[in-house]
Amino acid sequence: MWTYNKMLQYPINIKQKNPMLAKWIISQYGGPDGELAASLRYLSQRFGMPDTRAKATLNDIGTEELAHLEMVGTIVHQLTKDASIEEIEKAGLGAYYTDHGVDVYPQAAAGAPFTAAYIACKGDPIANLQEDLAAEQKARATYEKLIDLCRDNPDVVDPLKYLREREIVHFQRFGEALRNVQDLLMEKRCFAMNNNNNNNMQTSSTPSLTNVSLNTSADISEN
Repeated sequence: MWTYNKMLQYPINIKQKNPMLAKWIISQYGGPDGELAASLRYLSQRFGMPDTRAKATLNDIGTEELAHLEMVGTIVHQLTKDASIEEIEKAGLGAYYTDHGVDVYPQAAAGAPFTAAYIACKGDPIANLQEDLAAEQKARATYEKLIDLCRDNPDVVDPLKYLREREIVHFQRFGEALRNVQDLLMEKRCFAMNNNNNNNMQTSSTPSLTNVSLNTSADISEN
């Protein structure tokens, strides 16, 4: 359950429209390394995590990615608001305008629409967290490219820098979660009991352990 605050996580106030920048930035809305894919990936993966800490990390970051999705959508909207047909055509957005007008539609910069194939859920906590680490690095790299492309528009660069910084924080948190899950899954619990029937066969004063069970699985919460 979420509580929605009617404000952006970071303020956005773009004074000059620029449909060309919107065409590139929309990739972080619905592209393969964008915020929609990230939020759905993390909020889906959380159910299979083996402990509450990992679940909480994925839940927290997945929720924040929804806030970032709202930010990216706001950037795209402000860059295209009140743009003329000529400006839209010049930016190469004629096909987009034909299908979606000036709505914010989830797609990549090259025009490929969002697909669930972007969401990696392997059913293995280690594989999933490794995927999440890579996803955050790819998102960071994408924001850095967008910052380069938007270098002459400080109103756009400012929130993009904020989003880039948050990807770095997420990468660090996923690294911590991965180490904790690895430690949990590698933990060995040893249970031993003496077989009283074999007491007469002991040749030393040290009790023999005839039945040893190693349990390497971790308790998995239901929620």
